[in-house]
Amino acid sequence: MESKVKILGHPIYQMLVPLPFGLLAMSAIFDVIYLVLSNPTMLIVSYWMIAAGLVGGLVAAPFGLIDYLSIPSGTRAKSVGMVHGIGNVFVLLFFTGSWLLRHDSPDPSNPNVHYPSVVAFILSFAGFAVAGVTGWLGGELVSRLRVGVDEGAHVDASSSLLGHAANRPAH
Repeated sequence: MESKVKILGHPIYQMLVPLPFGLLAMSAIFDVIYLVLSNPTMLIVSYWMIAAGLVGGLVAAPFGLIDYLSIPSGTRAKSVGMVHGIGNVFVLLFFTGSWLLRHDSPDPSNPNVHYPSVVAFILSFAGFAVAGVTGWLGGELVSRLRVGVDEGAHVDASSSLLGHAANRPAH
């Protein structure tokens, strides 16, 4: 099933989603580094990675929803896509909660540093865990269920820049 929203022949959602996924995952990793090393710079990095990841997730979400709505009803892809999408909403909610808790707790001596509460860390790590599951589900949708994949895709397909279906031979 081909994606309904493409640019230069490639699905927009699949191009956008690695950015928020990577930023949010790295924010949790920087939280761990902070917990191990007690370096407040890691909190600044994590704080802004969460902010950027949330923006990226909100930009990617409508494109994912458009592709989800075009999946035929009653298929495994539809149910996997639903869990993937709802899970990603929870990822954004967990990280939003973590970010808001950090935003409200700056260090008076350095307003750039926001010392997270235990709850902020728990939300960050919960978001990281759920993102791992939804990332796997996204891979299942593309790699196993062919959602967002050109119907004629194969190892010798022509370039998407040629503007025709992948099953036509390249010359």
